Amino acid sequence: MNAALPVDVLKQHLIDPEICIRCNTCEETCPVDAITHDSNNYVVDPDICNGCMACVPPCPTGSIDNWRLVVRADAYTLADQLGWDELPREQALPEMASVAPGAAADSATESAAAAVVPATPGASVPPWSAAHPYVNLYTHKTPVTATVVGNYRVTGADTDSDIHHIVLDFGDLPFPVLEGQSIGILPPGADAQGRPHHARQYSLASPRDGERAGYNNLSLTVKRVTEDHLGQPAQGVCSNYLCDLAKNDTVQVIGPFGHTFLMPNHPRANLVMICTGTGSAPMRAMTERCRRRIDSGENGRLMLFFGARTERELPYFGPLMKLPRDFIDINLALSREAGLPKRYVQDLIRERAADVRALLADRNTCIYVCGLKGMEVGVLDALRDVTMQSGQDWTILHEVLRREGRLHFETY
Repeated sequence: MNAALPVDVLKQHLIDPEICIRCNTCEETCPVDAITHDSNNYVVDPDICNGCMACVPPCPTGSIDNWRLVVRADAYTLADQLGWDELPREQALPEMASVAPGAAADSATESAAAAVVPATPGASVPPWSAAHPYVNLYTHKTPVTATVVGNYRVTGADTDSDIHHIVLDFGDLPFPVLEGQSIGILPPGADAQGRPHHARQYSLASPRDGERAGYNNLSLTVKRVTEDHLGQPAQGVCSNYLCDLAKNDTVQVIGPFGHTFLMPNHPRANLVMICTGTGSAPMRAMTERCRRRIDSGENGRLMLFFGARTERELPYFGPLMKLPRDFIDINLALSREAGLPKRYVQDLIRERAADVRALLADRNTCIYVCGLKGMEVGVLDALRDVTMQSGQDWTILHEVLRREGRLHFETY
């Protein structure tokens, strides 16, 4: 009697739609373009994915790290994945099933992960001393209700840049966060297909002990979106909802998210913060954390490169200017200020080359970049130029910074 042939089994990579916040990090990171999305879900093409794991560390929620052993011929198609609202349960495999060598075995996946070239310019691990973050305490199915206790415009009323500082209070419900983390807001209503809106992600603008120290609250920096990337009129669903909230309104929150873009926790650590616009949120959180312990002697050097079109379009300009100069080294890059030449954050990095180079040489220095994705190249080029001026190899230093969790990007 002939023996049955073994069945080819695939360890299929899937994304959990109940946790995914549609931040697009995985699609941007995937080196083989195996990840795509529609208005409902982010999905992985089983015919392209090679299990390299490049997309797993950058994911802020962990939704990307899901796997199912399936018979290869019955793998979940893109249509299957785009249509579901939750991951399918594990299915029993046929007795003669065998995992195909090089395709789904753990050892093969790990080998591929080790060999893959990094697809992101920043670290995929936090600084060694960062505090332990809590993530995914509240999900789409189990959001927490927060109350608005403050909503203030932080840019000039005569500018087109309508940016708000919004304070949310969680009452008695636990919502532990760290500087550099983010949360998801569930806007009310439904999309064009009649489905509830997905969560939108916002970085925290307050430190771990609250917008008001000792209170169970946090703050966000939100820009009202009134046009798309092409300059065409478009109303941002969640940004307009948040900017229009009044005191005592309630919002549905999920998260927190983020386990790498975290500030170091050891004394005398230096922070180089580079941001534009609402990318100032995590920088404000880190700066405020340091300000509250200014008399403790724990702070290292703080250096900020902050870009905006004009002073009146720069969030938190007034409070920022009141900080002691010996506490934080502030460098403002204004690209549309009347009577002044256009300057961008990368220009100021080059102007301050000697000081930046000294900080880069200090193993206690961590660098954080937050803002529009287009700033990544300019910042990296400036850091490379600063490094090469001293005869160092930027390629080697860049890899050291990434490996040690000392260079972080959060761009959108």
